[in-house]
Amino acid sequence: MACFDSCQCPGERGQSSILYNILKNDNQQNQQSHSEERVTAQQQQACFCRSKKKVVLRSPQTTCKAASAVLLKTLRFVKNVPCFRELPAEDQLQLLRNSWTPMLVLGMAQDFVDFETTETPAPSMLQKILTSGYGKDEIKHRCSASDQGVSITDVQGIKMFLNKCWGLNICTKEYAYLKGAILFNPDIEDLQCKSYIQLLQNEAYQALNEYVKMIHTGDMTRFNKLFIALSMLRSINTNVVAGLFFKPVVGTVSIDELLFEMFYSCGAIEQGT
Repeated sequence: MACFDSCQCPGERGQSSILYNILKNDNQQNQQSHSEERVTAQQQQACFCRSKKKVVLRSPQTTCKAASAVLLKTLRFVKNVPCFRELPAEDQLQLLRNSWTPMLVLGMAQDFVDFETTETPAPSMLQKILTSGYGKDEIKHRCSASDQGVSITDVQGIKMFLNKCWGLNICTKEYAYLKGAILFNPDIEDLQCKSYIQLLQNEAYQALNEYVKMIHTGDMTRFNKLFIALSMLRSINTNVVAGLFFKPVVGTVSIDELLFEMFYSCGAIEQGT
């Protein structure tokens, strides 16, 4: 039987499709030279099917627990920043909502939290055909596995950032300055203290630059390397991070609800200690 869920990219299709091979052999005598050139060019192209694959954590309980610990530590860091506490409550919530994702991933780099993933089983073309006669609820149940996980391309982006940070051997103070630059983001709309937040971000960058010059006197490019690493966080999607590290344990609970609950509870913990 032919494999209905095999790769559909041109360069790979001839290796798995019986129909393709039959048609190819039928026309081979008349178009052999042209086909060889075309196949060679197609084989040089990257296979884009893999980028559509979805993955889930290989060890969700362990990784989700580690990610939750990093998130709690991140929220405690935010609560202990005096300039943040001076801001209006609305600005605090806005900054937190827009910065928790990059700060979490940065915190994972700081705590050396690595993770492995595995592909989710996607329904084949044959499965889709066979389930087409079922009701909507039944189809939804049978294809629920395909809705789980996140894009492997998104996961690779997170992995690349983590490896970038580990390669730079970022120290604790550098991580703190980077978190400050992320937290105080003046580009968020509807901020009441936008100018002040811009000033705080500039101060974070300035402090980072001065620290780098003082500690890494022989490395004139380190600040730029850190800035480039920070820019990589912009491509990391909040829904991807939430779906990968928190959905396996919290299910359909809103990540905002979880975030704010942890934020205020960690404040209570700080006051009680």
